[in-house]
Amino acid sequence: MVALMLLAVAPLPVNAAPKNATTLVAEPAVANTAENDALLLRLNEIKSMDKSNLSSSEKKGLRKEVKSIRSELMRNGGGIYISGAGAIIIIILLIVLL
Repeated sequence: MVALMLLAVAPLPVNAAPKNATTLVAEPAVANTAENDALLLRLNEIKSMDKSNLSSSEKKGLRKEVKSIRSELMRNGGGIYISGAGAIIIIILLIVLL
């Protein structure tokens, strides 16, 4: 009963497919790694920049670029994202069931 209540209270993030996507095409892993390397290189360039002489609009643009690069890396990286509450629920269920 407690587990069901915890599941109802702790929403888990779900990524929905875009509405205009009709088919999914698997891309080769080599392209992803090259693209990821380029994105990581750009992130490192932004990190090493001297931002003290930039205007606030330029800094805002860099922040938006960093956010978009990070979201792109998450999409390319695959894997499963489990929130903290989801991890706790899984651990509790494992303890109860085992």
